[in-house]
Amino acid sequence: MSITKEDITSVKGRGFLLNRGTECFSGRVVSIGGLFTADDLSVLAECAKKFGSGDVAFTSRLSAEIIGIPFDKIPEAEAFMAEHGLFFGGTGAKVRPITACKGTTCIFGIIDTRAMAKTIHERFYIGMRDVALPHKFKISVGGCPNSCMKPSLNDVGVEGCRQGGVSLCRVFVGGTWGRTLQRQGTALSTLYKAEEIPDLIEKVLLFYRENGIKKERLGALIDRVGIETLEAAIATDDLLLRRNEILSLPLNEG
Repeated sequence: MSITKEDITSVKGRGFLLNRGTECFSGRVVSIGGLFTADDLSVLAECAKKFGSGDVAFTSRLSAEIIGIPFDKIPEAEAFMAEHGLFFGGTGAKVRPITACKGTTCIFGIIDTRAMAKTIHERFYIGMRDVALPHKFKISVGGCPNSCMKPSLNDVGVEGCRQGGVSLCRVFVGGTWGRTLQRQGTALSTLYKAEEIPDLIEKVLLFYRENGIKKERLGALIDRVGIETLEAAIATDDLLLRRNEILSLPLNEG
């Protein structure tokens, strides 16, 4: 068969990216903070053999890409994975899969990165999967200042730290390292408790949804309006109270 541009676009939002020089696709299977069970890995291997080339590659966002899936086999691959509780995705102008280091088990870990990543995954990657944003939105959780997960290079990056013997979280906003914008995330002036992080992330997301211009990354928005404007907006619960109103607004075209 010969695939069209419309075919390629139709599956990209479902997590399938065209393999260069072929009419086959790599399908991204999303993890929760980078964690796959032994059973999950067996399913990934079986899917790769059934529908792909037999190869699996892990991405920098801790998803697993099954390589070489023919276009007409994509629905079968999706159904097979769904039967086993695994799903393709992780593309588009929305919240991307959450990345996390092994801070839960690492001797340097200050916060429970796996638990936090799961909460963020369920609330934002799953809970806001249908929310269109100005651009992609990446969230990362790091267990300590060793910065293995590079939280400061994410739109929102959480990093475990200690102050006076208390375990807290430092939060970076607006980080990115891409083709058109290279920006170190700005550290917020407040340190947060782990349980405060989900609401904080939602405030930042809502601020971005309300004020960002289509195709503008959060870092570019912060540079445009000033970090002080963002910090003032997230210091209260106003954004959370206006959640439904903000999400009903059309995206700013600029």
